[in-house]
Amino acid sequence: MSEVIFSVFPRENFIDLGLYQFGWEQCDPSHSFGPAARNHYLFHLCLSGTGTLFSNNTKGELITYQVKSGQGFMLFPHQICTYIADHEIPWEYVWVEFDGLRVKESIDSAGLTQNNPIYRSRHKNIAETMKSELLYLVNHKDESPFHLIGHLYLFIDSLIRSSSSTQIGSGNSLRDFYIKEAFSFIEQNFQNDISIEDIAACCGLNRSYFGKIFHQNMGKTPQEFLMSYRMTKATELLKLTELSIADVGNAVGYPNQLHFSRAFKNIYGLSPRQWRNENGGGKLRRQSDWQ
Repeated sequence: MSEVIFSVFPRENFIDLGLYQFGWEQCDPSHSFGPAARNHYLFHLCLSGTGTLFSNNTKGELITYQVKSGQGFMLFPHQICTYIADHEIPWEYVWVEFDGLRVKESIDSAGLTQNNPIYRSRHKNIAETMKSELLYLVNHKDESPFHLIGHLYLFIDSLIRSSSSTQIGSGNSLRDFYIKEAFSFIEQNFQNDISIEDIAACCGLNRSYFGKIFHQNMGKTPQEFLMSYRMTKATELLKLTELSIADVGNAVGYPNQLHFSRAFKNIYGLSPRQWRNENGGGKLRRQSDWQ
């Protein structure tokens, strides 16, 4: 008879790394799950026995993988898959479902993809640490959310370090992440009175270092990028709405109309009013224009 331990994580808001559910199961012969798709990343580690994974690759092709003790498999968000315990030696596995802002980068670092979902270890000791962290979650389900998230970080660390498919990065992946963080912050806050210090802080960096890596990656300073982004949004409002120049400026983070007009002219060589007149702006688009 199948035995299972299953826990659902409390509804806490962890942005970088979130835990959804975890568990352990000794499966019955030929026990199957799927076909189904998950909304998050789901990792299984086979502790004993064997089984079969059927999963779609990035081309939509159904691929068959044999998974044995000591190996694991990663299921990706919205990926359709089925997995079946062996009829004679059914597997025992432990699993964890997780997601978050930094997860894709971590999974990429471990070398696990939809086209390469099978985990194989290259460091026995680190692989044992990874297994221990998964079992720790299962056996300490009543600990605080922060406590469990801490062990989830340790699991991911040992997953990356023990995987035989680990990718040795060029050293720029973390910088790329910081740039993405900065973009996201700007997109959500450009209309507010934000500073470069605020953007750097959202990335967990000091202003000097943030400015350096941003310029190296983007070819312009954070100040230049923020101004350019705001002005691009301003042109959209000038063309598609009848908002006054003052209201457009306020909507893109310039409560002072004079400062807005100066910044706009520095970018486009025209005042906001001149740009609107020359580009047929000032009127709301009709519904037919969007079709």
